[in-house]
Amino acid sequence: MHNHPHNHTTNQTTKRLALSLALTAAFVVIEITAGIFGNSLALLTDAAHNFTDVIALGLSWYAVRLATQPAHAGKTFGYHRAGILVALVNSTTLVLIALGIFYEAYHRFITPPEVDSTILIGVGALAFLINLVTAWMVKDGSEHDLNLRSAFLHLMGDVMSTLGAVVAGIIIAFTNWNWLDPLVSVLIGFFILWNAWSILRQSIHILLESTPESIDMDSMIESLLKTDGVRGVHDLHVWSINESLRALSAHIVTDDISVSECAHIQQNLNELLSRQYNIQHTTLQLECAGCQHDLLFCDISDIRHEHPTQIYGAE
Repeated sequence: MHNHPHNHTTNQTTKRLALSLALTAAFVVIEITAGIFGNSLALLTDAAHNFTDVIALGLSWYAVRLATQPAHAGKTFGYHRAGILVALVNSTTLVLIALGIFYEAYHRFITPPEVDSTILIGVGALAFLINLVTAWMVKDGSEHDLNLRSAFLHLMGDVMSTLGAVVAGIIIAFTNWNWLDPLVSVLIGFFILWNAWSILRQSIHILLESTPESIDMDSMIESLLKTDGVRGVHDLHVWSINESLRALSAHIVTDDISVSECAHIQQNLNELLSRQYNIQHTTLQLECAGCQHDLLFCDISDIRHEHPTQIYGAE
């Protein structure tokens, strides 16, 4: 029964993504047509970014649905990493788009074409409103979901680019400074790159199973060692399945005590890790003092453990 609120949230998220996808796809056609007739790189740039938004939203929608599938023998962690893979793809496409924008803008700086400012302003204003609405629909939940945040940043890139296109169109209408059109495109390109790097870095961080950035390992080890019955900690690993789901595995050294006493220690450790570090998935191997000791952070490529012993807490 406790899964129902989660399922309801997931259903609402997929509906919002689907609606955003439909609105964005419809507007791409309008914006490409307007950009061609208006001879505006800013509009064509935004249309290209909107097209990648269609892809990004489609992938995000699929990843959200896929993540709800249960774990099985072939995928024992389920499909929680699907969203991280989508975030990686989305951020990579953002980088490629920005590079394409810079290339085209360079040629337009050399020979600025005539820009129809009326079309640029009208279509840009409409695009701004549509992008703002779709970004708002996707924002909910993006603070703690890298997949949704990558889609949200795609859309916010469009919000900024269309706003820039409108401003450029207004200035061009009064000054005929057609070079403003590629200049706005370059500024949009840098904004896209900045957003892409943030998502790309976090995606790689998670896929490399790095320690979550918000966790202070020294503080965690100190907290574990202060738990009653814990004599040492080694072979410690902390990583993220996705941005909000963390996992930990460790060997915990105790005295030579009964199984029931070990279970009590394990429960206290689980509560500590959940409360202070938001780690819900833990694998703790309890062993008595005198057992074989491994490194605090074990190098899994060296199964013979030929490194010097480096265990915390045990004497």
